[in-house]
Amino acid sequence: MTAVLPHEITTLAYVLHIGGGTLGLASGLIAGFAPKGRTLHRVAGTVFFVSMLVMAAFASYLALAIPGQISNLFGGTFTFYLVATAWMTVRRKEGTIGLPEKIALFVIVCFCLPFAFLIFQMARGAAPSIKGPVVVATYIMALVVAIAAISDARVVLAGGISGARRIARHLWRMCLALTFATGSAFTNGLPRLLPGPMHVPPAFFLPMLVPLALLVFWMIRVRFTGWLPKAIALAPARL
Repeated sequence: MTAVLPHEITTLAYVLHIGGGTLGLASGLIAGFAPKGRTLHRVAGTVFFVSMLVMAAFASYLALAIPGQISNLFGGTFTFYLVATAWMTVRRKEGTIGLPEKIALFVIVCFCLPFAFLIFQMARGAAPSIKGPVVVATYIMALVVAIAAISDARVVLAGGISGARRIARHLWRMCLALTFATGSAFTNGLPRLLPGPMHVPPAFFLPMLVPLALLVFWMIRVRFTGWLPKAIALAPARL
C-alpha cells in the first residue's frame, strides 16, 4: 500500500477546511434567519454544526502543519469550542449537565490563562510588538473568552440552565462562531485569491456585520421581549 504523503494530507485538509467552512457559512445563515424550532432551522443547524466542526478541526491541523500559521490554532480551537458547547446546550434537558460541560469549562479556563498573561504583559509595556489594531483585537478576544468562561462556570455551578437563558446561550455561541467563520473567509481566505500581494479591502469586513446583527437581534428578542415558544424552550435538539 502506497503511503500517503504529507503534502497530500495537507491538500486534503485544505479541501475539508474550505469545504466545511463554505457549507457552514451557507447553513449558518439559513439557520440564523429560519424560524426557530422548525424543521428548516433544525436541519440547517445540524449541517452547520457538523460542517463547522470539520472546518475548525482542520483549521487547527493546518495551523500546526503549515509554518507561520500557529496563531490560527486559537481561532480553530475556539470556534470548535463555541459550536460544541452551543450544541450541547440544546441537546441537554433543562437544568441538567454532564461531564462534557465540565470539560468545556476546563478548556475555556485554559484559554483564559494566556490572554491574562498577555494583557498583563501589555499593561507593563513588555509586549512592544503588539500595537495598533492588534491591541484592540486582543482586548476584545480576551473579553469574549472571559464571558464564555464565566458563562460555563455559572452553568456548571448551577447544575444546568433553563428557559430563555438556555436558548440565549445556544444562539450567541452559534452566531459568534458564524461571525468568526465569516471573518476568516472574507479577511483571510478570499484576499489570498486576489491578484498581487495579499491585501484586505475594507469592504471585506462588512459581511461580518450580518452574523453580528443576528446575534444582537436574537439576544434582545430572547432575553428582553419575552419571546420563547414553549416547544423551543423544552425540546432537546434532534440529530
